[in-house]
Amino acid sequence: MCLTLCSTRTASPPVNLGVRPYKYMHALFVHGMGRTPLSGLPLLWQLRRAGIKTGTFGYFAGAESFSRISERLAVKVVALAARNDYVLIGHSLGGVLIRAVVNSLPSGTRQPSHVFLLGSPIQASRLAQRLQNNLAYRLLTRDCGQLLGSSSRMSEVSRISVPTTSIVGVRGLGARGGPFRGELNDGIVSVSEASAEWLTEQVQIPCVHTLLPASRSVGKVILERLAR
Repeated sequence: MCLTLCSTRTASPPVNLGVRPYKYMHALFVHGMGRTPLSGLPLLWQLRRAGIKTGTFGYFAGAESFSRISERLAVKVVALAARNDYVLIGHSLGGVLIRAVVNSLPSGTRQPSHVFLLGSPIQASRLAQRLQNNLAYRLLTRDCGQLLGSSSRMSEVSRISVPTTSIVGVRGLGARGGPFRGELNDGIVSVSEASAEWLTEQVQIPCVHTLLPASRSVGKVILERLAR
């Protein structure tokens, strides 16, 4: 299912922040490659105003393998699951890490109530494939950068069975000669790369990749889904 914020579909009722229906909910934000937890502060502030407790998980792709980062994230998610109902929010590579962790949680661990993927590729990234042999890219992104460009490795990060919303930007490159060949994209990830039949829904917003965690529209989508 694909939605846009300007679609003709009946909009969800506005979130009543005075009711604070989320006081027992915790949101964990995982940033994208080359970013830091600070990139999620605008979104987390918006969620905290609605009564949601928030937290972040940080990593540096140039210093750790994808599997090592996933292992550390899993420890944090298991600890969080023991205390609260929770949701996971991943920007770009952060969403790939979240999918890998949700699929590997120990039996009996409380599953997230919802997963939100912000510009997060589900298939191999065409841009990462173009950059795979670039020395600077390889040094800065190491194993994580190679994973993003590998069809076989990305396919191993399989579907998750919890409600999952993919939020993708569509204010990217429009040139037909670029990596996206005129397809809707956010400048880094195309709509098709962030699509899968198992997703609960996909929401398109007019935003570029880097600014997705700072977009109030993203926060609005998340709050509306959690209020249902």
